[in-house]
Amino acid sequence: MSVPVILIFDVGKTNKKLLLLDEQYKIVYEESIQFKEIKDEDNFPCEDVNALTSWVKGSFEKIHNDKRFDIKAINFSAYGASFVNIDESGKIITPLYNYLKPYPEKIKQQFYATYGDENVIARETASPALGSLNSGLQLYRLKYEQPEIFQQVKYSLHLPQYLSYLFSDKKATDITSIGCHTMLWNFEKNNYHEWVYKEGIDKKFAPVYKANEIISTDKNISAGVGLHDSSAALIPYLKFCNEPFVLISTGTWCISLNPFNHSPLTDEELKNDCLCYLTYNGKPVKASRLFAGYEHEQEVKKIASHFNKAVEYYKTVKHDVSLSNKIKNKPYDLKNFDTYEEAYHALMFSIIQRQIASTNLVLQNSSVKKIFVDGGFSTNEIYMQMLANSYSDIKIYAAVIPHATALGAAIILHKHWNNKNLPGDLFKLKLFTQD
Repeated sequence: MSVPVILIFDVGKTNKKLLLLDEQYKIVYEESIQFKEIKDEDNFPCEDVNALTSWVKGSFEKIHNDKRFDIKAINFSAYGASFVNIDESGKIITPLYNYLKPYPEKIKQQFYATYGDENVIARETASPALGSLNSGLQLYRLKYEQPEIFQQVKYSLHLPQYLSYLFSDKKATDITSIGCHTMLWNFEKNNYHEWVYKEGIDKKFAPVYKANEIISTDKNISAGVGLHDSSAALIPYLKFCNEPFVLISTGTWCISLNPFNHSPLTDEELKNDCLCYLTYNGKPVKASRLFAGYEHEQEVKKIASHFNKAVEYYKTVKHDVSLSNKIKNKPYDLKNFDTYEEAYHALMFSIIQRQIASTNLVLQNSSVKKIFVDGGFSTNEIYMQMLANSYSDIKIYAAVIPHATALGAAIILHKHWNNKNLPGDLFKLKLFTQD
């Protein structure tokens, strides 16, 4: 007898995953793939959207024909700041531009000369000025650099909604994708920003659907509208935690998310890389970002080389209180340390100092008593212990949620495919106390 499942496509910048979750939200099947980047018309690396499309369609057919599984619903999560531009016939007419692509100074100056002070627009849209990472500015650039292509664009779909469109044939916009540092949304007025209307860019957007809506049902499979991955990862915590918390979601970026801080962003916070996301129900989430996962990845290679150890050796290093105390007043410089363990404690202390500064930006003006850490650093004992030692009045938990993003995208559609109660044991928490 086939197992009823929800199928989730979770598309990251590097890894593209397909996951099947049963009615208890246990993963019963998963696969992962990476695609080689291609080049856009300026020779800058970008996602191979055609390869991604083929894989998504082919993978669905394979699972749909697999007698072990009965797909009841399908949903999508994907990285933000990414548009798939399609014409009247549904054909993709531009590359899926990379949000790391440098933004032309001339176009940037033109934009602010037309629409006013950079700080004011950043505050109104809860988006620090980040160039191509403000995906709305990608469309502004297209309009002025390639006007004939811009004219042909019938719909600009954020990547999660493009994936949904492949199955539903319905064009949609989703609030979590609009609300992630796009510079499109006026958080004060709860609508598109004035510049979007003046440029006619709003006409390129499909109607806004709620994140927990079903956009279509075909072959008895209910399709969701898709979610921005950071907002999806927050959903399991919002569903199961009744008191205020901050989530530090750790990976390449360590993003501190506070759904309970509703104070408007200040200029100072925006300068320090604070921004707002929108939850699946349209509420602002104050967030701060630190590039700590990337830094850790680079630095452990240097430490390993310096002390002639394997790159993964850091995983064997246990937290040592005496070493923590010893390195507190030493600048992080490899020549200052006698052992690998000492150098690694110093690296983690350096990261934690900046993590605290980053997280404190979103802790202000809220009554948070719990911090959850998920992702890579949640299994790093030194990171967790140093973080716990830094907060005397807040409980620090490592949260183990396998594939939190996919789980969020699945449980948001719970009522549409699953008549069982949501299980209460979807994630495990480990409390770290001060030593």
